[in-house]
Amino acid sequence: MNRLFAEPDIRAEHRPDGTVVLRSNTPLGTYEPSLGHLLRRWSRAYPDRNFLAERPAGDATRPWRAVTYGEADRLATSLAQALLDHSLGPDRPLVLLSGNTVNHGLLMLAGYLASVPVVPVSPAYSLLATDFTRLAAMVDLVRPGLVYVEETRPFAHALDALGLLEGECIGSTELCTGDGAAGIPFRDLASTGATPAVEDAFARVDENTIAKILFTSGSTGHPKGVITTQRMLCSNQQAMAQVWPFLAETPPVLCDWLPWSHTFGGSHNFNLVLWNRGTLYIDGGRPSPAQIGTTLVNLADVRPTISFNVPAGFGALLPHLEADEDLARRYFDRLQLIFYASAALPPDLWSRLEALAVKTVGHPVAMTSSWGATETAPAVTNAHFPLDRAGVIGVPLPGMKVKLVPAGHKQEVRVAGVGVTPGYLNRPDLTEAAFDEEGFYRIGDAMRLVDRDVPNRGLVFDGRIAEDFKLQTGTWVNVGMLRTELLAALSPLLSDLVVAGHDKDRIGLLVWLAPDILDTPAVRSELAERLRTHNAAHVGSASSIANFIVLEQPPSIDRGEITDKGYINQRAVLASRAFAVEALFDNDSGPSVVQIT
Repeated sequence: MNRLFAEPDIRAEHRPDGTVVLRSNTPLGTYEPSLGHLLRRWSRAYPDRNFLAERPAGDATRPWRAVTYGEADRLATSLAQALLDHSLGPDRPLVLLSGNTVNHGLLMLAGYLASVPVVPVSPAYSLLATDFTRLAAMVDLVRPGLVYVEETRPFAHALDALGLLEGECIGSTELCTGDGAAGIPFRDLASTGATPAVEDAFARVDENTIAKILFTSGSTGHPKGVITTQRMLCSNQQAMAQVWPFLAETPPVLCDWLPWSHTFGGSHNFNLVLWNRGTLYIDGGRPSPAQIGTTLVNLADVRPTISFNVPAGFGALLPHLEADEDLARRYFDRLQLIFYASAALPPDLWSRLEALAVKTVGHPVAMTSSWGATETAPAVTNAHFPLDRAGVIGVPLPGMKVKLVPAGHKQEVRVAGVGVTPGYLNRPDLTEAAFDEEGFYRIGDAMRLVDRDVPNRGLVFDGRIAEDFKLQTGTWVNVGMLRTELLAALSPLLSDLVVAGHDKDRIGLLVWLAPDILDTPAVRSELAERLRTHNAAHVGSASSIANFIVLEQPPSIDRGEITDKGYINQRAVLASRAFAVEALFDNDSGPSVVQIT
């Protein structure tokens, strides 16, 4: 087997006030000034190698449509010319409202060639919202020259709210559609004849060029535009290549659904494939009951070399792998690495994946994780060493520094280095508040060293500072850790939960049942029994659950209860569901609240 990981070499600076600064002793190597330079390099070296592939309309019964590196370069160059012809540039970005497609990928690449920032926006703001105020605010902030959607009909309400169907959007914004049903047909842009103007624009692209504006709300607040430079994206991939040397020997093959509007799918995975001359098969499925079937067909067909997912994705996939020996064999056949992020992988999923790999291919497949943010493009740390359990999120990558600052009962983590954003678009106030006096970005998370004296053993994620709260007794509740434990204990009955109890004498839960689980007395009884088992193993007010209430109304993106990444915004839910929180702590709340103790 190829050597997967480079040995970590981390030094720690311990300051008198308890602050710890961690950095890699391995210097960051030289790297290309932009992703466009990578595209040009691989189009010359591997013109016939497949780069991007999709099944039309995400239909798993249809053959893959593949675009080679040579074709991607040619099409992106034509599209870059079209962007310039329509007066796009550093101050007139390209907004991409729809999800992952080959056309979407080509437009991103075109932006990199033409020095046009691309702004991929989560489709949820167009498809799940009802008043479109957040979407309009994002468009108003970036003032795009062009907005793209793959299919017109699903986005018609959002486009109409923006005035695009009537040509009345902010400024002189134009609409482009993949199906040609409105605005400029994509095929017209893709057939534009390139002129020297593209090369002139590309010659001006350097490390400081803005590549993307990515919207993030984190766990609190309204979406804000994160300025993402070519330096951030390219230095991140160079660091990853140094700690994952196997990528130089085996170009990665991915079958991936993670959205490009989020930094995990769009900055980490898409760029990892491009940086290492690999192939990305766009999975039209999702880890949901309605769409997991498409993912299963695609995985069996592609046989990926790396499997990227969130823990819930692995949770949805695993029962099908356990039930289908042939599917498991094809999934594990050439798999080198299982990578989870966004949350800790529950112990039961870890052990089941490991056992299934051993049963199927005769050896475990390495499992690892990373940590970062939209503001860090995204990876700050990486666990490039063997792990036997979830929770460790690795050590700082070359070129990055991590500072642990005492903050009450925890250590707040802050970040500096070449991968950190210069700030938020048109929000100098947010930018100033985001950095401390030493220039470290305040990310809002907490961490701790596995071993204070051996920094190479890595860091453990310790929740978000803003989410933790105190009970009336003064006891701190670690919301992040508790929530992860509870989701694992209650799987697969729940889709999500929120922990409540600030300034109360006990902890209660707001829960949403999984889409295929009906709210019946038997289900509530099963949840209560599992929580009693949890309480027996977690004695103490900081982790013992007193009661829960099942929420019928799903989380709302309009109210900010879902972040741009599709995660639950704990603080927003507690604020907007104040009636449910009150019921949890009302001794006469009635049958709507299920008591555990």
